[in-house]
Amino acid sequence: MPQLIIGSYEEFEKYLGQELGVSDWLEITQNQVATFADATLDHQWIHLDEEKAKEGPFGGTIAHGYLTLSIAPYLWKQIAEIRNLKMMINYGIEKLKFNQPVKVGSQVRLKAYLNTLMNLRGITKAQLDITLEIKDNPKPAYTATLIFLYHFK
Repeated sequence: MPQLIIGSYEEFEKYLGQELGVSDWLEITQNQVATFADATLDHQWIHLDEEKAKEGPFGGTIAHGYLTLSIAPYLWKQIAEIRNLKMMINYGIEKLKFNQPVKVGSQVRLKAYLNTLMNLRGITKAQLDITLEIKDNPKPAYTATLIFLYHFK
């Protein structure tokens, strides 16, 4: 169940400069990593070879950085439900920095902060500063600014 329900630019504006919330924890599984590897044709051993990875730098397999980024929209929907839309567009990502690998079996969650909100002739441009936290790890997997365009009805 989303923590916020937003149905207009004006409703979004109330949260400008504030933390919007934190998603539930999501476990990263070896099956997810293998499926992502097949979809992206990225079959590096550090992601797939569980035996070899035990001897690698992380003590086991790790998720692809882009896999962890690709779950951001799913986790964002746990924080906010954006209603009354004609359309939503993933407009961009800025300041993306992968800080820490995510070991398979780890749990991650998304924290979102509304940095900027602009009304572009009826289209809402929202810039969210996000952090993907790893349970029991002081360093986040990544930080980034996601940019969405919301076309409210």
